[in-house]
Amino acid sequence: MANVEPDDLDLILLCTSTPEDIFGDAPKVLILLDAYLNGNLFMLWQSCKVQRELGCTKSQLAHDITAACSGFVLGLFSASCYIKGGGFRNVLVIGADVMSRFVDWTDRGTCILFGDAAGAVVLQACDAEEDGLLSFDLHSDGEGARHLGAPINDNENGSVLEFPPNRPSYACIQMNGKEVFRFAVRCVPQSIESALEKAGLTASNIDWLLLHQANQRIIDAVATRLEFPPEKVISNLANYGNTSAASIPLALDEAVRSGKVKPGHTITAAGFGAGLTWGSAVIRWG
Repeated sequence: MANVEPDDLDLILLCTSTPEDIFGDAPKVLILLDAYLNGNLFMLWQSCKVQRELGCTKSQLAHDITAACSGFVLGLFSASCYIKGGGFRNVLVIGADVMSRFVDWTDRGTCILFGDAAGAVVLQACDAEEDGLLSFDLHSDGEGARHLGAPINDNENGSVLEFPPNRPSYACIQMNGKEVFRFAVRCVPQSIESALEKAGLTASNIDWLLLHQANQRIIDAVATRLEFPPEKVISNLANYGNTSAASIPLALDEAVRSGKVKPGHTITAAGFGAGLTWGSAVIRWG
């Protein structure tokens, strides 16, 4: 859609908390893209990685960003910094998570909420007056980590002084839904208002509100606090569930393809979740 070839990319940022390799999947994407473009479905099936699988012939920088449901917004911010401060021209930002691997399928309180998905955008360098990334507002609070996470199973690993150590494993997603709801409806509107202020805009200047698709009650509550009418709120949660770092680019892509979001529209996007982390971006599309 961006008319960019794999070799035109200077950087790949893979926002995920569910990598297939704990050292990161981003450097393995390039071969996959090449396989897709050439119709090699066998290679696609064999190795769903990222940088090497796009088929690029130059060694672009590629790395993962682990920030769960805030990951994509942090990816946009990181891409902006690389472009504005590092001279990069074309940056691929991917949000992708396979949440089905980390849910407890016996716990109906969490397993029915999550889905698997991936989405991506290409950010390109431009003149200052054409800059579509208008502002960001980013935060984290480690005190809230106990409310949402998938921690390592300490009871299986024994003492760090023991040798050889036991092979580590991670717990399924553990979530205190009430606390996460309170956190989101309190912190996300504040973050969006701060991002709007940095951009010199108000909510009335925004065409679309695009939140991480965590929970419809959260989406509705944040929209109400910011006085966004329902018709200006993008939501596809009912179709896919919470897809973590993929939810914002997934919903954005559908809104663009359906004709809702048009070039020149201004979008306020916000991600929030495990960490706890949260952040907002004001974007001019196209």
